[in-house]
Amino acid sequence: MAVIRDMIPAFDLFQPTSIEDAIDLLDQYGDDSWVFAGGMDSFDWMKDRIKRPTAVVDLGNIPELKGITSSDDGLEIGAMTTLTEVASNSDVTSRFGLLSQAAGLVATPQIRNQGTLGGNLSQDTRCWYYRAGWPCYRAGGNICYASAPLAMNREHCIFGADRCVAVNPSDTATALIALDAKMVVHSSKGEREVDAEDYFIGPGIDITRMTVLETGDILTTIRIPGTWAGAQFYFEKVEDRKSWDFALVSVASALVVNNGRIERARIAVNGVAPYPMRLDAVEAAVTGKPQNEETAEAAGDIAIRGASPLRHNDYKLPLMKNLVRRALREQAP
Repeated sequence: MAVIRDMIPAFDLFQPTSIEDAIDLLDQYGDDSWVFAGGMDSFDWMKDRIKRPTAVVDLGNIPELKGITSSDDGLEIGAMTTLTEVASNSDVTSRFGLLSQAAGLVATPQIRNQGTLGGNLSQDTRCWYYRAGWPCYRAGGNICYASAPLAMNREHCIFGADRCVAVNPSDTATALIALDAKMVVHSSKGEREVDAEDYFIGPGIDITRMTVLETGDILTTIRIPGTWAGAQFYFEKVEDRKSWDFALVSVASALVVNNGRIERARIAVNGVAPYPMRLDAVEAAVTGKPQNEETAEAAGDIAIRGASPLRHNDYKLPLMKNLVRRALREQAP
């Protein structure tokens, strides 16, 4: 098990001023490199001496990774833009309030002032067995301690388990999936754009990662199309404490409602799987239906189909069901 120490391991710190220079450094050091954004996840790993990179590449001095640009086609947000700026930006709040709500509920004001949107999206799971240095599947071992018969797994997944049962911890991920956002990733191979729902991966694809980012990749921009601007939004995060905590379950929805009927819907949840889940079956079921309690109740039932709770987390079934119901009913609290 990890022992907390006073000093983090030594490394070479690089502070490039361009994306190109950052990519060159990541290619040079390969698997011994570490991308540093706001540091909220990085410092946790390093202070426990579990992660020991040779080179840390700090993205904080790259101006093109910061800021929010608005156009008729939507928004572009630099991955190094702080969560505070995302939550308070007038274009985000007026057109895509769903993301503003989600960003504003991350941790505490101090953490939101330092933490970045890209870092919140790309952080590693918070499973305490894994974070404490236990040799689980995700860490290269051959066991999942959280799924053992007497394990403490109250916060773990009820969907998508594949050896690992850890959940994705991002608050902003669900909002961006509901908004049909695109993630722009740069590497020495060029630029590629990934749908938000495909940016996150499960252990069945790669048990050592939570996103599509590989060594040498940098998330540079989040693009939000204007398709859902001004839609009816709902975001709710249930946590043990009112701040400084990760979601037990969260939900985000974007609805276009006309004459009391749901014309279009995008709904996502987090805290229930190793990746934020888009609820395709729920979206299909509610499209064209009246926005009322009956539709919302049916949607909640559909949302939890196929769930496989662990010993201590079956409470997530009614919690997820009710969050989906609340996200779809006409007058959400």
